[in-house]
Amino acid sequence: MWSNFFMQEEEGRIGAGGVGGAGGGAGGLTPLKGIRGAKRRGHPPPRMSDSQEGKIKLAFLVAIVGVTLTVLGVGTEFWVELAPPKSFYNNQTCLTAHYGLWKGCVRTLWVSDIDPERESCGPAELPGESNCTYFKFFTSGDNAVIFKKTTMKSLNIAAAILALLSLFMMVTGSICITMSLSKAVQFFLKPASFCFILSGLLVFLSLIVFHQSVLSLLASDHSVPLHHELSWSVACVGSAGTILIVAGVLFIILSLPYSPWERCLPHNRSAT
Repeated sequence: MWSNFFMQEEEGRIGAGGVGGAGGGAGGLTPLKGIRGAKRRGHPPPRMSDSQEGKIKLAFLVAIVGVTLTVLGVGTEFWVELAPPKSFYNNQTCLTAHYGLWKGCVRTLWVSDIDPERESCGPAELPGESNCTYFKFFTSGDNAVIFKKTTMKSLNIAAAILALLSLFMMVTGSICITMSLSKAVQFFLKPASFCFILSGLLVFLSLIVFHQSVLSLLASDHSVPLHHELSWSVACVGSAGTILIVAGVLFIILSLPYSPWERCLPHNRSAT
């Protein structure tokens, strides 16, 4: 009798434990099912609207203008023009020089073609015989001599490196914008804005270093009086730096989760 009693008690405990375990198992599976359901109910990352995409393309067009002007300015040699007085050589021709980041040119002009009111030889755009050579800063490390004045290669190389870094940042920013448009997400707008703003600052820094190199060139020798002026390549690069910074600011505004105009200029709601 006692054996039957103990066997019934153990069967009751096992049955209660089985029910409890089944309930515990169901309870343990409930959070997992909830998590999976939450994952299934999770919203995908928000995609940009057509109007937002149009604004990004417009800002990207502004950035492309800045990149084009930078490439045009960096690739040309009309950064600065150096010219002695017209009467310095006492003949019918005079010499003028212009150079950029990579090469310099010495141009022979006819005095009769120069404006009579102009005291120095030039401008370099006048027709004449030109002799252009690439600087040896990047090959043999030699300085260049222009009108008996010697360049400071460290400053010229620094200006060229800064210009190349700015171009690299422009390419990186363009890749970020292309990925943002192809994926229709705004995640890449902030990195692109950083790249374009930094490239604009590097452009201005390159201009400052180049101007210092010109001043160093003029101070190296005073035997030949020279008139110097920055030319149209510098104007292209300076305009490009401003445009790139503006494009970077536009990308920052477009990357915000809200419209800054609605925050700054709330709409006047009429009472109904």
